[in-house]
Order: sequence, then structure tokens, then C-alpha cells
Amino acid sequence: MFIGHFAIGFAAKKFAPRSSETVLVAAPLLADVLWPVFLLLGWEQVRIDPGNTRFTPFDFISYPWSHSLLMLCVWATVFGGVYYAITCYWTGAIAIWIGVVSHWVLDWVTHRPDMPLYPGGPRYGLGLWNSIAGTMVTELLMFAVGVWMYLRATRPKDRTGRYALAAYVGLLLLTYVANAFGSAPDSVAQIAWAGVAASVVSIAWAWWFDRHRSTKIELS
Repeated sequence: MFIGHFAIGFAAKKFAPRSSETVLVAAPLLADVLWPVFLLLGWEQVRIDPGNTRFTPFDFISYPWSHSLLMLCVWATVFGGVYYAITCYWTGAIAIWIGVVSHWVLDWVTHRPDMPLYPGGPRYGLGLWNSIAGTMVTELLMFAVGVWMYLRATRPKDRTGRYALAAYVGLLLLTYVANAFGSAPDSVAQIAWAGVAASVVSIAWAWWFDRHRSTKIELS
């Protein structure tokens, strides 16, 4: 799952309009923000294995600290708790908690049985990645609905608010297609560093376009 996670971040703006899109996008991406860092630290492992599933060439050997359901509940509670302590906005904190945990649910649908319930625990997965068409239809529909909900909840303040968002959506779609049909990366280090860079850019860009848009609360 890739743009499906962004769909959750976009849709969350409808339910937590006072929250910055920065945190609403960061929440469902958190597992994938932590994962490349943990790869570089040697705490988690992945193997490049073309054909592992039809959609992705990765064999996720071990990622209990970033992707297990238990740890995502822990990360969600920490993230949401810190956010509430700073903002006193319960709706935003709940949206963050749900966003973080949603990562496991969506990955459970797409991955083969490699999603752990807890570190060292049983692994589950429905294997949607074994169907390229099924994966792409599912994610593209989710993404379209998520972006539509964000557009319904916000209005551009200026040209940046309109075109920075459009460029963001376009870049995500191009990246998704390139990942789906491109060649496998050369090394795990390449995966990790690309993941770190993508996390920084995607979250910072969300902050940029969102601050140039108004919510219905601000407009009323």
C-alpha cells in the first residue's frame, strides 16, 4: 500500500479540520517513516526478491517495531498524546491515532502474510499485491476519494494553495506508477535512504500546500 495511506491522510481533514495536513498525512505514513530508519540502524530487515509478489519485489523479513499492530498502537498513542498535549484538540488526536493504526489494516489487505500482530507474534496478510490490477484499482479509488474529501473540506487561499496541491497529487500518482512498473532497487541502503528522503519531502510538502488553504471553519 502506498497512495492508499495518503488517502487516509487526505480524508482525515474532513473530520479534523483544525489539524494541519502535516500531522494528518504523517500519521498514516508513520510506519513507513520509521521503517527506513530502522533498516539503517539494523533493527529491521528486508530482502530484494523480484517475484515475491506480483506488485512489489520486497521480502519483508522482519519489521516488528515499525509495522506490528501492537507497536503501531503504541506509536499512535504517543503521537496522538503529544499532539493533544500541545493543541488540546481531541478530534485531531483521535484522527492521528486512527491514521497511525490504519497503516496495519491497509498493509494487512495488500501484503502476503508478513504483518505481525506483535514483535515475535503471528503474521497475517490477504495478499492483494498478488494482483497488480486489483491493487491499483483499490489504491487509486481510495486516493481519489481521499483527495475529493480534502478538496471538499478546504479552499485555496491563493495560487500556491491550488497548484502546490495539484503538483503534490500529480507527483504521488507518477511515483506510484513508476514504482509499480519500474525495476527493483539495487540495494537495501537505496531503499532506506529513498524512504527517508520521500518521508521528509511528502510531509513538508503537505505542510506547504495546506497552509495556503482555508478550511470551512476558517471560511465561516
